[in-house]
Amino acid sequence: MQITLKLFASLANYLPSNKKNGIEADIEVAEGSTIGDMIVRFNIPSKSAHLVMVNGVYIKPDQRDEHVLKENDALAICPPVAGG
Repeated sequence: MQITLKLFASLANYLPSNKKNGIEADIEVAEGSTIGDMIVRFNIPSKSAHLVMVNGVYIKPDQRDEHVLKENDALAICPPVAGG
């Protein structure tokens, strides 16, 4: 099945080579894949996966290994942001 992976700021470096507009890529994933599987697959440091959303809905850290992705989902991951 296909999903869209969106990685923001410094995490965009972890996108596969078929990325579009610099922050997202359409990727093929196995049925039953979870958010945690995608974090591991793309070598995203877990401490950098600060804000995680599927189709615009926030997914809590303790739910990421159980949240199963569906066809055409948009998985967005943002790193922590600092500033004042």
